[in-house]
Amino acid sequence: MTGPLREREEAHALLAAEAERARAGGGRFVLLRGATGTGRSAMLEAAAAHAAGRGLRVLRARCSPEDTAVPFAAVLHLLGPVPEFADLTPGLDDRGSAARLWRLLRSYAARSPVLVAVDDVHLADEASRRWLVEAARRVDRLPVLVVATERSQYDIDPRPAGLTHALSPSLVRTHTLAPLTDTAAGALVRAAFPTAPDDWTADCVHAGAGNPLLLHALLDDLRGTPPPSPVPDTCAALYPGAYPAAVSWWLDTTGPTTAETARTLAALEQADDAHPRPRPRPHPHPRTPPPRTVAPAPLATTAALLADATGADPARVAGWLTAMTRLGMLRADAEGRPRYAHPLLRDAVLSGWPGARRRAAQLAVAEAMLRRGDRVDAVARQLLGSGPAGLPWVLRVLRDAVAVAVHQGRPDDAVVYLRRALAEPLPDDLRQRLLTELGSLEYASADAPAGLPRLAEALDLPAEPRDRVRTALALGTALAGRGEVRAAVEVLRATEAGLTGHPELVRTVRTASALLSDQDQTVRREAYRWLTDTARRSPELVGATGQALLVRYAATAGASSAKAAMTRLRTLLTEPAEPLAEPFLLGTAAAVAQWADELDEAEGLVERGLAGQRPSLLHPMQRALRDVLLDIAAARGDYTRLLAETETETETGAETVPDTDTDTDTDAETPAAGGPTNADAHALLALVETGRAAQARRLAARFDLRGAPDSWELNRFLYARGILRLSDGDTTGALHDFLECGRRQSARAVLSPVVTPWRSAAARCRLALGSPREAIALAEEELRLARVWDTPRTVGRALRVLARATGGRRGLELAEESVALLRDSPADAELIAALLTRGRLLSTGGDRSRARDSLREAAERAERLGAVRLRSRAEEALRAGGARRTSTAHTGTASLTGSERRIAELAAAGRTNTEIADLLHIARRTVETHLTSAYRKLGIRRRGELGEVLKGETEGR
Repeated sequence: MTGPLREREEAHALLAAEAERARAGGGRFVLLRGATGTGRSAMLEAAAAHAAGRGLRVLRARCSPEDTAVPFAAVLHLLGPVPEFADLTPGLDDRGSAARLWRLLRSYAARSPVLVAVDDVHLADEASRRWLVEAARRVDRLPVLVVATERSQYDIDPRPAGLTHALSPSLVRTHTLAPLTDTAAGALVRAAFPTAPDDWTADCVHAGAGNPLLLHALLDDLRGTPPPSPVPDTCAALYPGAYPAAVSWWLDTTGPTTAETARTLAALEQADDAHPRPRPRPHPHPRTPPPRTVAPAPLATTAALLADATGADPARVAGWLTAMTRLGMLRADAEGRPRYAHPLLRDAVLSGWPGARRRAAQLAVAEAMLRRGDRVDAVARQLLGSGPAGLPWVLRVLRDAVAVAVHQGRPDDAVVYLRRALAEPLPDDLRQRLLTELGSLEYASADAPAGLPRLAEALDLPAEPRDRVRTALALGTALAGRGEVRAAVEVLRATEAGLTGHPELVRTVRTASALLSDQDQTVRREAYRWLTDTARRSPELVGATGQALLVRYAATAGASSAKAAMTRLRTLLTEPAEPLAEPFLLGTAAAVAQWADELDEAEGLVERGLAGQRPSLLHPMQRALRDVLLDIAAARGDYTRLLAETETETETGAETVPDTDTDTDTDAETPAAGGPTNADAHALLALVETGRAAQARRLAARFDLRGAPDSWELNRFLYARGILRLSDGDTTGALHDFLECGRRQSARAVLSPVVTPWRSAAARCRLALGSPREAIALAEEELRLARVWDTPRTVGRALRVLARATGGRRGLELAEESVALLRDSPADAELIAALLTRGRLLSTGGDRSRARDSLREAAERAERLGAVRLRSRAEEALRAGGARRTSTAHTGTASLTGSERRIAELAAAGRTNTEIADLLHIARRTVETHLTSAYRKLGIRRRGELGEVLKGETEGR
């Protein structure tokens, strides 16, 4: 044999030996079996060439389906080219014709040895098959070698029995041609493309799937785009298209049921790749895992699904998947699921299917998955590739998948499901609701250009008044978020005009208008002027939410005390509220409670407000409520949580963080779109306080504040940037930021220091620049406004700055008062700063002993808080006074704060997080945060260890 066939040495040796046997006068029947494309015909041609070279005369026949109706068609093809048999015509009697044909072959073989080569014998007519079977019984006494090839591929529709099933194995030498190994396939690729890199070669090997026919066809197509051009994933990139033609032929030989199943598998796999399954999020507090259950094997699961979708026999489908995996057409993925060996192979399998048929298959797969109880998002992913079905279950599955995706924090997936749902035939009211949801999610997932038109379209559709208000709130929120505050208010006013007979909805819309107007000075003045006048004339027209906004307005204007504000808000919270308006009331009350140092109460109100929100709908209070959570964390000095919430990289557990321009902390350095947010301001302050100066500078540099839209968030960021500049020694730049913040706040009638204490910060700059009078004036004005609000945090902070500006005995008295007040405040960072100021004043006054005590306490508290900047300043002051700071406990029970200790003791006593939250009147999230911190400090991992650790500490006292 001369054919350069790879990995066919065993077949070559067998046929060569049998050819020699025929030359010696002893015949044999050899059957070459193999799957489509494994080279049966090539092997037969090589055998014929070898036999001819050894002096054997060769008779050839290739069977075809077209000849199955003609008796002895295959035998006539064999003998037809021989002149002696040119006029042969079988008679009417099959047995007689068979005997006559056999006699003629025997007389022909008497002249010289003969090779009878029959290709694709599985396609032969029945008479020829019977003749060949009979030849197998007689040929051993003749110099005749009969070699036939037969397709032996597992199909879902069972094929007729093979040619030799009724023959004794001793009469037939059977050899099965195996698929190419990866090694042999790789050698073929390198022979065609000698310079191909290994990864390109491996890609070709996978796309060839161990099938010589497919691999040669692929290599022919790739000759126009050799490496380094990548192996394509789609057949559209192949020319002239030999590969998809070969795959199509392979499918045609398998039968309709197998081809349908193969294509359905490709459609199923394509849907999985287009929309990968979401990974489950790890639980933040791992519990004991549930008992393990035995899940079905991935292959069995896929087989059952395909069988259900196509109506095929499940056992046969499972067998086909197994066989195709053995052949190399399929390969198991990391989870054990059978998948096509390469995306190009999958695309070729699908290329022969019209788009409508693909969509129908994916609908069938989705329905099969639904019947067997698969997860709703898995069913929905299959529906994404199907066309509009008009079936109730389709819309139900897609909407359920939206809810799951939103709950799991996957808005992009929810958007895809909603877009598919809107392709279904829908009534106007349902379309309106889905458009509102889709527009909200598109806007929230940074696709604002798509979200706004969706919301505008939804607002134009007929809907119930409540749904129209939801849409108007979403569109108003989106417009305000883009800086188009006046347009947002106009949308709400236009909606209000159509709410005749719904006074509670009118109040909700007016409240939303006032809240959104906070982003623009001019619109804000107009909104609160109307709100104030209306509340004075007709309080019922503004309702509880409008009254709450006026309480907040008075608080920021320096016209109310914290006690009076909270008393009024607690009364308003007891009044019944329209569900759409309740988040406004809760969010407003939470903001004021945070300013009033009622942090646990504020957190509880935020949780109530967020619980009442639909995450898939834009609402003005969603952002506001999350901003309050950030404000609460900032008030507590919880820098770790602030940086985590604002997605800024931190290095937990580090003793110090490098403060150089070559700091390796990473952050986005591309210019930010739009203006800075409240989260950005808090992140900037947290980075400064935790010593990440270089990272803070990069964050500040992301925003060009000259073109930023006017908003209270811009003012907050100006204040934060001023703190950064002050810590960097740029006192003049810091003063500019503080004064600009103050100018903007005053223009908005925000005078109280509860929002941004810009006066005290500017006073520090004036003092550093040698202007003590201006510093004292600013500090005294802040103290005056702080005493109106009258909370330890605001008053203590103002006293501290005034003490520093005043100096001397009077300054020390003010500092002592500041420390005393702040000890009753949750603002640990403010207390640390006050202790630091008191320590410096004591040191200046010559009382070094008390100064060291105050500075040591400041340093120890700063270390526990993670306030690197304040700790460094305290240590510098200690060193300047000739003292060393004593080491503080930042692990163990001594490091626990009062709140952490109290919650840890209740947890050790067996209380659940919910019970602790109810008992202490705080949010459950607060409990979880404190427990997580306590675990870290105590070096434990489980709740059950708390009792032993706390007990050991008590016994050791």
